[in-house]
Amino acid sequence: MKLPPKIAATEVPEDKRLSVLPDFFGFTQMLRAEALTYGWMSKLSIDYIGGYWHFYKLDNGGFYMAPSEDKTWRIAVDGNGYEGTVSGDAAGIIATLFMLGQFCGELQTEAMAEAYHSLLDFATEHAEQAAILNAID
Repeated sequence: MKLPPKIAATEVPEDKRLSVLPDFFGFTQMLRAEALTYGWMSKLSIDYIGGYWHFYKLDNGGFYMAPSEDKTWRIAVDGNGYEGTVSGDAAGIIATLFMLGQFCGELQTEAMAEAYHSLLDFATEHAEQAAILNAID
């Protein structure tokens, strides 16, 4: 039996970054989506004090953002008691999932639900899937 291919993430090149957020969130919500992701990271990690983030497109139609700094991040989620240390990539996935979850609740659109589930599908294949899933549970 042949397994389906894993979902691939591709970093968005510098010259394409300005079009990514409008493509996923539209012009009316793009700045809010970015700010909410940074805000979630501030809530989730005492290590986060700002910085540059990479944008990633997923070949299943999804998207996420992750801090560019190559270090581990302490994550603590008040709502479920999760505490752990993850890579910047996993921390970005967690923060982006929290942002998308908030958008799903507020906007209640099919597009936001699809964006959330596309990233969640990717998270289930990630090397740090257990930490990511425990953090968002």
